[in-house]
Amino acid sequence: MQTQSLWEHTLTFFPQFLAALRERVAPDATVAVVGASDGRFVLPLAAAGYRVIAIERDALALHGGEVSLPGDTRAHAMGLIDRLKLDELYNQVHVVEEDFLQSAPPAAPCDAIWTSCSWHYSANHHRPLAEFVDRMQRLVRPGGLFGAEFMMPVEKRHHLVEHYTSPERLRHQFIGDWDVLLTLRTNEFIERAHIGRPHDHTHRMGLFLAARTPAPHHRYGKKDS
Repeated sequence: MQTQSLWEHTLTFFPQFLAALRERVAPDATVAVVGASDGRFVLPLAAAGYRVIAIERDALALHGGEVSLPGDTRAHAMGLIDRLKLDELYNQVHVVEEDFLQSAPPAAPCDAIWTSCSWHYSANHHRPLAEFVDRMQRLVRPGGLFGAEFMMPVEKRHHLVEHYTSPERLRHQFIGDWDVLLTLRTNEFIERAHIGRPHDHTHRMGLFLAARTPAPHHRYGKKDS
């Protein structure tokens, strides 16, 4: 990548998602990224050959602009669209500048979907977490992959908000045509100050990876006529 995301140095379970992606879907599969931000995950996916649907409502993340950085400094941040053009990846990515919970679904289900620490933001608290997860699930085709990393409760107030969840709670929403592949969690850790958080702060994160059960003819072949 010729540029760096503002979130480049924050902790992520994305490598585990990427490994599952390489194992389970075609090299030119379609991957939706919910909360695409300035492209931390979009650009590596596009560079790897995947077709990407990048869903993001924040105009600053998409188009760039002036941001406040730790240390009381201001800087110009490059947005997702300019980063894609600079790295000649724009044609690999379909950018959807809308609220994920209100946007029209893609014309066809995706091979995989990924989100990183998106549903815990207070802007999404007006809708139940189950609705967010269900909408993501519906975008995944049979045989496809669901991946989410998320914030777990740390402070007392977090325990009062369902959007700070856990792998155990999420598992209840993956009964039926889903196989849970991997769950991980961190202990509490100190993350350095970054955009939006001017001071060092404590986090705890989880990962949830699941695969949608393939349709019967995908698993066993078509029946003889």
